[in-house]
Amino acid sequence: MKPAIIKRLRAISMTAPLVLATMLSACGDDGAGSQVVVPAPLPSTTATATPTPTATSIAYNSTNCFTQAIQGQNGANLKSFIIPDTLKLDLSRSTRFPNGRHPSDPVVDILLATLLLDMTVTGQGPNTLANVPLNPPSNDKFFLLTFPFLPTPNGSPQVATGTGSDFDFRTDADSAFVSVDRMGNPAIATVLVSSSMKVPFNDDTPTGDVTGEKYYAEYISELNKLFVLIGDDVEGVGLKICATKTTT
Repeated sequence: MKPAIIKRLRAISMTAPLVLATMLSACGDDGAGSQVVVPAPLPSTTATATPTPTATSIAYNSTNCFTQAIQGQNGANLKSFIIPDTLKLDLSRSTRFPNGRHPSDPVVDILLATLLLDMTVTGQGPNTLANVPLNPPSNDKFFLLTFPFLPTPNGSPQVATGTGSDFDFRTDADSAFVSVDRMGNPAIATVLVSSSMKVPFNDDTPTGDVTGEKYYAEYISELNKLFVLIGDDVEGVGLKICATKTTT
């Protein structure tokens, strides 16, 4: 490139800003020497979308809750206690629910603990929920010292009469027993049987429970649903649940 041309380009590069300033000043002159201020560019108003987090859900499998051994029950599991739905009694061992039942036993608390909690965790067992001071400390009436041990009921409820009202567990044959309700294990019908199955379940018999384990799949399904509702709450208070979890 020739020297003259290089000098010319340098001169243009040095004078161009002055020329541009003069042109802007002339364009903004209103005759009184004022100058139009050129506004700064506005920032972009295009918002960047925040990615929507992917929703996750937790599914529970409660099968282990029915098959795990219950502490203090010689290796027996919950399934063996609720199928059939009867109150089991082994007279060779000390009696406390679920082996028999004392009138003051916190039956529902014990049953719910065996339904929800991992029995292999130190510090957890059938009485974990019963030890939470939420229930009344005692019955509203004193229990009797002789059979049937229960105090006089409130109001005037219907009572059983005739066959089955004086059943002797030690000597009477099974045929002498009359089923009057499905409360062998309170909370089973309430917690583990869906609305559409309650009438068939309550009308059925212990023999029907055993045949093909008729209600076992129902128990598992309903307990899975209960864990969806309260599983995180149980874990939130520091307890280990017996159900297994999968995230989807």
